[in-house]
Amino acid sequence: MNDPESIPQVGELVRILNGRDKDQFAFIIEVLDERFVRIADGDKRKVDRAKKKNLHHVERMNILAPEVKHSIVETGRVTNAKLRFAISTYIDDNLLKEGE
Repeated sequence: MNDPESIPQVGELVRILNGRDKDQFAFIIEVLDERFVRIADGDKRKVDRAKKKNLHHVERMNILAPEVKHSIVETGRVTNAKLRFAISTYIDDNLLKEGE
């Protein structure tokens, strides 16, 4: 998934590399085009005020949260609480095992 040619997916976890939110995690909630996505974390960046980000300014973490993706695909939206829960779950389960 880290291949620059691969298409980002809704529900994919990313780490923000540039800007005010640097080194924080968020989920892709909308793919605008091949270059831009909208991201939200449910805490500082709520779903209704999602941030438009260039894909060069985020690191894709190769983690797709099915509960986030299904919620967006089925209802067209996702709750902030679900985003916060998914971020904490995936960070605890995947990143802490790698030694962080």
